[in-house]
Amino acid sequence: MDVLWSPWRYDYIKSSSPTPEGQTALCVFCAILSDEGSDEEKFILHRAAHNFVVLNIYPYISGHLLIVPYSHLAELDGAPKEVTDEMMDLTKHCQTALRETYHPHGFNLGMNMGRAAGAGIAHHIHLHIMPRWTGDSNFMSTIGETRVIPEDLKTTYEKLRGHFQLK
Repeated sequence: MDVLWSPWRYDYIKSSSPTPEGQTALCVFCAILSDEGSDEEKFILHRAAHNFVVLNIYPYISGHLLIVPYSHLAELDGAPKEVTDEMMDLTKHCQTALRETYHPHGFNLGMNMGRAAGAGIAHHIHLHIMPRWTGDSNFMSTIGETRVIPEDLKTTYEKLRGHFQLK
């Protein structure tokens, strides 16, 4: 078996691990909002009234975006209408930006709510949108269980940020 060394994923694994009883951990999304540093350093493309758009720092493919409410909400049905309405408007905007930038053949769009549903961050809802191309699942991801991302996050951020200079 081949081993690919990716020590940068430890922070992600650690952040999504349960904390010992009696301790509270700041979720990744809440931490992004509370940390010092620029939006560019945190890969935040846009801040709207109720949600923000950010690059997934562990993407499945280049252009993998997340639309995240500012409010720490575990369930979609608990989110106020203005949050979910804006989330969908931002999703549509993201689709346009991704289409114009990457010219994909299609899109994946979705939410995983709860650990059993595959949520890596189970207690803060967020919506994924990513561009897809015919044949983009190759032997590396299918057989090798490895993803090949053709550009770094800074490059993706630079390509997309002009699309989020909203009025």
